[in-house]
Amino acid sequence: MGIAERILTAFVVVIMAGLVLVPTAQVVMRGVFVLPFIGAEELTRFLLICLIFCSYPLVVQKGENIVMGEFKAALPATLRRILDRTISITAVLATGFIAYVTATNISKNLTNATPTLGIPFWIFLGATLLGLAGAALVHLIHLRKPPQADTNIAV
Repeated sequence: MGIAERILTAFVVVIMAGLVLVPTAQVVMRGVFVLPFIGAEELTRFLLICLIFCSYPLVVQKGENIVMGEFKAALPATLRRILDRTISITAVLATGFIAYVTATNISKNLTNATPTLGIPFWIFLGATLLGLAGAALVHLIHLRKPPQADTNIAV
């Protein structure tokens, strides 16, 4: 596991811990102390957004994204390699394009924030940009050696 992958994994673990702790704190504060945790729902929602996008490059790196394994297993080896390359090229283009659009949206939303807590939107858009740009890079690396090459095919 490379240093970038370790850092991203640690970051995702921290986000996941927050995703568990914030609703727990809300329940304890309301149930035990009869105090509201203002903005807990909003914070939980945006932590979930960050978790999904930040973990996406890790999923792609491990080849754990959804594939049509049975269909690919039925193909001859040459067609399977062509399909793997086509999938990687399409994924690079799609994630790269969405990362570009996200970067454009960040520049247009620098002053916008969430309604209750006032968390700047660029944080969440930044998580989206990080995840999609990271996934584009991983897909680009997979052009040389696709992880789909028989590692996650159910036979």
